[in-house]
Amino acid sequence: MRHFGHISPTAREGLFFREPCTFTADSPARMLSVALGATLYSPATRPSLADDVLKQAGRGVVSMVLCLEDSIDDAEVTGAEANLIRQFAALAARTTAPGTAPESPADAGGTPDAAGADVPLLFIRVREPAQITDLVRRLGDSVRMLSGFVLPKFTEERGRQFLEALAEAEAECGRRLFAMPVLESPELLHLETRGDILQGIARSVDKYRDRVLALRLGVTDFCSAYGLRRAPDMTAYDVHIVASVIADVVNVLGRADGTGFTITGPVWEYFRRQERMFKPQLRRSPFLEGRAEELRTALIEHDLDGLLREIELDRANGLLGKTCIHPSHVAPVHALSVVSHEEYTDAQDILSPERGGGGVLRSAYTNKMNEVKPHRAWAERTLQRAEVFGVAREDVGFVDLLAAGLTN
Repeated sequence: MRHFGHISPTAREGLFFREPCTFTADSPARMLSVALGATLYSPATRPSLADDVLKQAGRGVVSMVLCLEDSIDDAEVTGAEANLIRQFAALAARTTAPGTAPESPADAGGTPDAAGADVPLLFIRVREPAQITDLVRRLGDSVRMLSGFVLPKFTEERGRQFLEALAEAEAECGRRLFAMPVLESPELLHLETRGDILQGIARSVDKYRDRVLALRLGVTDFCSAYGLRRAPDMTAYDVHIVASVIADVVNVLGRADGTGFTITGPVWEYFRRQERMFKPQLRRSPFLEGRAEELRTALIEHDLDGLLREIELDRANGLLGKTCIHPSHVAPVHALSVVSHEEYTDAQDILSPERGGGGVLRSAYTNKMNEVKPHRAWAERTLQRAEVFGVAREDVGFVDLLAAGLTN
């Protein structure tokens, strides 16, 4: 797999100063946690789930969650589990394991299609710990298509049971399985219990550090506790009670001193069928002067201006990647995840061996001060992102990357 792997090598060459790297489900956890990108959720009840997975892979999705929890009715769980077993078997019969296909049609110079796409990293969102071991046994050989589980309403006590079940399932199937806990319980939101809950979560995930790929934020559940819902022109950071929780989660669990974890951005719940609306505009003028304002107008008209602002605020507040419930959100998330040439140049200068003793230097772009010691952690994270999302050419911006992401 690789980000922007669904577009042709020629198109990638024109966009990237440094192209995104390739990775597989067996790549180091550090790389995979950054590479998750826009993680697309899908209800596990969908009868065409295997086809849907391959279709989304052909459109640039590299991580998906197949949900047995809040996205389906309580009465549907048994049927959804059975459907997952069938769909995983279908995927295993038609494809190789996630990210292990030797070459996609796009990399061979052809046109990417669903049948030739690598399977994304696949995770199952369960309800209870017992589902983990049960599903792994029932999956049989097709467990090779599975990268791990999403653990809802994660607290210390509940999380310990989930993580113990994960370790048991991993030992049984002989395959590395990752956990992605979801932080969404009301106790985490409430001020009087937040500190203790966060410390308990920190103890749980630290014990299983090698298997915790990322922490996800359940902002919809946070809002639910107070009867709130953000409007499409507002971000999660405009809802102050939610923003305060995000800040505290990053404070305790997202530190850059080696103790922290990747924390992903909250779900954006608004969408329209705007992808077809964008494409004619992009086809008419994909490389003409003025395209930025044209596309920005289209984005605002179709309710994605709030999404774009929230992605930028996610990054500014220490979050990486995003939970997505609609395919139209994937391309904007990935386009804004690419490292700009300016960011890359600054990061390289800061981490230059001759700057090991610290000091201050002027940016190569002559528009800012780079202070070596305080900016070092930022530079290291920027180069990690550059590895998996690539570095844009100096004259390539968000609009160009978004246009390329929507070409398929």
